[in-house]
Amino acid sequence: MTHDFPSHPGSRPTAILPPPVAGELLRLDGRAGAVGLHVAGADAAPPLLLVHSVNAAASVHEVAPLFEHFRSTRAVYAPDLPGYGHSDRSARAYTPRLMTDALHDTLDAIARRHGDQPVDALAVSLGCEFLARAAVEAPQRFRSIALVSPTSFGRRAPRRGPPGAHLGMPWLHRAVTRPLWSQGLFDLLTSRASVRFFLRKTFGSQEVDADLLEFSWRTAREPGARHAPLHFLSGFLFARDANDLYERLGMPVWMCHGTRGDFTDYAWKATLAGRPGWRFTVYEGCGALPYFQQTGRFLRDFEAFLSAPP
Repeated sequence: MTHDFPSHPGSRPTAILPPPVAGELLRLDGRAGAVGLHVAGADAAPPLLLVHSVNAAASVHEVAPLFEHFRSTRAVYAPDLPGYGHSDRSARAYTPRLMTDALHDTLDAIARRHGDQPVDALAVSLGCEFLARAAVEAPQRFRSIALVSPTSFGRRAPRRGPPGAHLGMPWLHRAVTRPLWSQGLFDLLTSRASVRFFLRKTFGSQEVDADLLEFSWRTAREPGARHAPLHFLSGFLFARDANDLYERLGMPVWMCHGTRGDFTDYAWKATLAGRPGWRFTVYEGCGALPYFQQTGRFLRDFEAFLSAPP
């Protein structure tokens, strides 16, 4: 079952976005405003929360292989982060706090169906920072955390700023959001050619998932689609305290990444190698979304992690 979402003012006609995955589409109205939540599966086993990344054309389709696989054995929940998918795409401030609040809203919805049962959660790329913050703020709600190609793991100085602060550059945001060229700039960033170019960097290969390419282009055609990505481009969605958050995770954590594409520097993970509860896996020849390229191996590794005692 789906629920209609109101369109937001903008220069484009109202578009109707198809669902990125098969299942029920719920509308949440909480801390983060209107959030679309995709739900499927049985009520057995711990619920599984899947968090997509943030970029110019992000969507739940980024975690579709995992959503489709696990829906046969457990309840799966995948929210559209604010500014994406079927969530509110209005012109407002997009920050780590807003994204984290959307995850807390999702956790509230899961609790209404499953009680106090903690969830297993997986996030991708920048979504890992939002998930880590939610897990630090509400650790009792998480059984385990999986970080796929997380941000802020490179060899540059770790981010250890004031809690809740971000890397936003107001001058850059003002420049990219000027009415004369804001929409045109975003259209250029999300043309089919541009989306294919960035996905090739993400996959580390000339071959990319055709369905992901098509949905990424399609979701960027929605009214208001530019607002969150232009905050992302201006640094507002990157947390200054990201590495502090990772270090404060107290539940079992599985961190994995590939060796190809633009996302291959994870030198900082060496500082976490000796921490209890942390596991690491490297997928040779894969990019930032290894479950698209080595699906069978990824699923076996993830299920082995989930089946291990907490």
